Amino acid sequence: MRFALFSLIQNSPDAVAGAKRTPHERFRQVVDEAVLAEQLGFDAYGVGERHSEPFLSTAPPVVLAAVAERTRQMRLLSAVTVISLLDPVRVAEDYATLDQLCGGRLELMIGKGNDARDYSLFGLDVDRRWDYQEEKFVLLRRLLEERDVTWSGEFRPRLREATILPRPFRSSIRIWHGSSSSTESTELAARFGDPLFTANLFHPKKRYADLVDHYRERWAAYGRDPADALVGSGADGLFVAPTSQAAVEGYRPYFDAKARSALHQRHGSPYRTVEEIIDGGSALVGSPQQVIDKIADYHASFRHEVLALSIDGLSAADSLTVLELFAAEVMPVVRRELPSTVWDD
Repeated sequence: MRFALFSLIQNSPDAVAGAKRTPHERFRQVVDEAVLAEQLGFDAYGVGERHSEPFLSTAPPVVLAAVAERTRQMRLLSAVTVISLLDPVRVAEDYATLDQLCGGRLELMIGKGNDARDYSLFGLDVDRRWDYQEEKFVLLRRLLEERDVTWSGEFRPRLREATILPRPFRSSIRIWHGSSSSTESTELAARFGDPLFTANLFHPKKRYADLVDHYRERWAAYGRDPADALVGSGADGLFVAPTSQAAVEGYRPYFDAKARSALHQRHGSPYRTVEEIIDGGSALVGSPQQVIDKIADYHASFRHEVLALSIDGLSAADSLTVLELFAAEVMPVVRRELPSTVWDD
């Protein structure tokens, strides 16, 4: 198993102390968090994309460029790039530039996004989000892999012999497909032979396991070797502590704040208490052994090789304590019991 730390740069009042950071303070915290993640042995750091409160992650390549200058080894991911909203030419240029800056450590994750409010901000029709995603992804892929691209489509002016500059650091950039709730993303990933990342956030495991199964079925249907299908997964919260009781009580104020949020309610999560999300959801809350066991349980269903975690919303003190304990007592065991060759290069 490989481990990534992701952030949507949520900027809400601290659920424990009640304080809210300035945007400048929050951005600097994210960069410092990425540096700490590398020091603790995480394999990757990712920044998502959102265009409404309470998030500040409107410009992931800018934030990742700052992270690139403070790190040396771990992969950098966009998590996700909302390709349905954006111009693929601009996306290709921005991320190829970032890929050059970080020496080829960049991997993209694309998706349609999960906030309908973003479409009106960009003057787009939310009902056509899947059409946007497919057309723009296909063009983005060509721009990153090919020179002299001639192309025409519905949602942007045609291109004639276009070559984006700079080129990626290597021949191209790996593209993951972020999938939350529908088979359109799993189908697109399988058709192009790309890896899948299941959000695994708001709902019971079976919903996401069904999407992963669909991806593998379609992967095989396209004549691909099942052994080559690569899956990553998220988890809806992290709080590891020396004992189960300490973890539950430590995480309770953070979950209660999240459960009251409009985002949690908009996604229709069935979990209303911290006990419910621990028992039925993907939150990794408990002692180190409990967290190890839960990761293994989800791996039995997903067979994923990358696990992405987030500490957005935790206080600075709790973030440090949780990450240090997870890195010291969970990651080594999971790596030994669930080995992976992803990112061995």
